[in-house]
Amino acid sequence: MNDTTVSNSILERLADELGDLTPEARKAATYVLENPHDVGVSTVREIAQAAKVKPNTFVRMARQVGFEGYEDFRAPFREAIRNGAASFPDRARWLQDIRKSGDLGGLFADMAEGAIRNLEDTFAAIDADAMQAAAEAVWNSRHVYTLGVGVNNANARNFTYLASTGMTQFHAIPRPGSTAIDDLAWANQSDVLIAMTCRPYRTEVIEAVEVAREQGMTIIGISDSPASPIIRAADHAFVVAADTPQFFPSSVSTVALLETLLSFVIAVASDEIVTRVEKFHRRRHQLGIYAEDPE
Repeated sequence: MNDTTVSNSILERLADELGDLTPEARKAATYVLENPHDVGVSTVREIAQAAKVKPNTFVRMARQVGFEGYEDFRAPFREAIRNGAASFPDRARWLQDIRKSGDLGGLFADMAEGAIRNLEDTFAAIDADAMQAAAEAVWNSRHVYTLGVGVNNANARNFTYLASTGMTQFHAIPRPGSTAIDDLAWANQSDVLIAMTCRPYRTEVIEAVEVAREQGMTIIGISDSPASPIIRAADHAFVVAADTPQFFPSSVSTVALLETLLSFVIAVASDEIVTRVEKFHRRRHQLGIYAEDPE
């Protein structure tokens, strides 16, 4: 087990116990869940100041999840940083410095390394059984609504497009001219909502998840922190790594996770899915949508 995985297991324990903590300890734990790299580089006083709690709050929080104190708690996070898991503190300024120096080769290498690390960290923290359970919920549902706004709107539509080659019950929301809440007006316990948002979390996604919960829908949440409100509200929760040298969160892991979820849906589906996919692509060939190879 590598040290990044060790620190991830600590974060999972924190997320599981979040609801049992006192309000102040919950503030400390939430700060750790949303800023895990700060743990490895901060003293207890520094991180307490950043989280706006007293230093003893972090000590008590660490003890509650099984450590002797804060120094013992942060040791796995420090090791993860030594293994290359730290993020850049000021990404936009760093990019400008790279551009001024003319060293875009370094940027290329860092982007590639970041993408690979995000994939490794994301898939290392996901259990195949959990993915299968989510896939079975999708396949057995009446309708599947995939919700993303901003860059995640494109991710939601890409997932829905791929699914439509073999299935008809998938809907990317919000639809043009509509709102996510309105798009869920007739959804119920027979339906699934796949919702995604990364920090800073979008309020319309959080509100739609709350509505979906009230209507009895099964919720699959995808976000970048165990403390994310949509992760905590989800029946099937997946945390993706979204770090990047850029100033915007990376979508690499989100796209890879959605593609994996779809592959699991196909794997648990009935045999008719193969016939559907073949029929869909045969129709495309017949309509001249694909360029045919020359004779």
